[in-house]
Amino acid sequence: MTGADVSSLRLRAQSIAPPHAATPAGVVARLGAVQAQDHPGALWSIALRTPSATRADVERAIAERTIVRTWPMRGTLHFVPAADARWMLELLTPRIVRGSAGRHRWLELDDDAFARSRAILERALERHGILTRAALYAELERGGVSPAGQRGIAIAQRLCMDRHLVFGPHDERQPTFALFDEWIRHSTPLDRDDALRTIAERYFTGHGPATLRDFVWWTQLTVKDAKLGLEMARPSLERIVVDDVELYLAADPPASHEPTQRAHLLPGFDELMLGYRDRAPALAPEHAERICPGANGMFLSTLVLDGRVVGTWRRSTRANGVTIEATPFAKLAAKQKRDFAAPAERYAGYLGVPVALSWAS
Repeated sequence: MTGADVSSLRLRAQSIAPPHAATPAGVVARLGAVQAQDHPGALWSIALRTPSATRADVERAIAERTIVRTWPMRGTLHFVPAADARWMLELLTPRIVRGSAGRHRWLELDDDAFARSRAILERALERHGILTRAALYAELERGGVSPAGQRGIAIAQRLCMDRHLVFGPHDERQPTFALFDEWIRHSTPLDRDDALRTIAERYFTGHGPATLRDFVWWTQLTVKDAKLGLEMARPSLERIVVDDVELYLAADPPASHEPTQRAHLLPGFDELMLGYRDRAPALAPEHAERICPGANGMFLSTLVLDGRVVGTWRRSTRANGVTIEATPFAKLAAKQKRDFAAPAERYAGYLGVPVALSWAS
């Protein structure tokens, strides 16, 4: 098996290539979690993995509380299945909270400040149900806790990690927050061993082939806990070796008879890029700077052809629709450029507006 084979299998595992997931909730459940610090990009990440989901379909899944946005791992926002949010946060966030102690001291946020913030926001959300981020900060200010600078987002993050708050549906471009127990009425109870096994099964099923090192990076579990989770998940996984490296994937991956599309338009923080410590199967190392300039943590949207990143793209809104400007890393043949017409048409269906694809010279 080669690196190209690994890329092809990852496209299928992630539902980018057939078999696709049937619903937005199915996408998130299969992958375990979907990177979501860029909210519009995350909606497209979920939709492109279903046959014909629109942005409204993904937003409906959020409003219907089947998927939720929160901070389960790496201090980064993800969409997760609503029923799994509690055990995922319980398992994955304690190390993040401990690691944030220095930043909280710098922001002058101690346990008392978080407790007062929780009390203020619980009272406010019991009255209003949902609050925008701006309204949330205003409630903190009125209650005597300053949200100035980075304090407001640090408070919201900590209360989400502690399972007091959770994101609700967006209000236009504003994120909203709700009380965790009010918004998520049903949670799947898992003890620690079951949680470790389940997160390993989800990761390697929805991202495989992947390494233990990838899994450790994705979850930020200790190596000891990651190994334990992988060992318990082994009955449902297959082990392969590529260039003397052990990788794991679903033992019985779903088959598909649908034709596989060669080209894909992925958003910047898609799991195909952010789901692995080692991105070499999909991205040539010499192009890493092109998708994350200056290693600044901001990933550009990518052109993917036959499982490999071959360029970047950006969108601009026009009066009559959206224009996508594609910038390949190297000259593409006319046939290769034509392969991107289908994903551009799919993106137009997702947005519900005309999409024109242009190529940078």
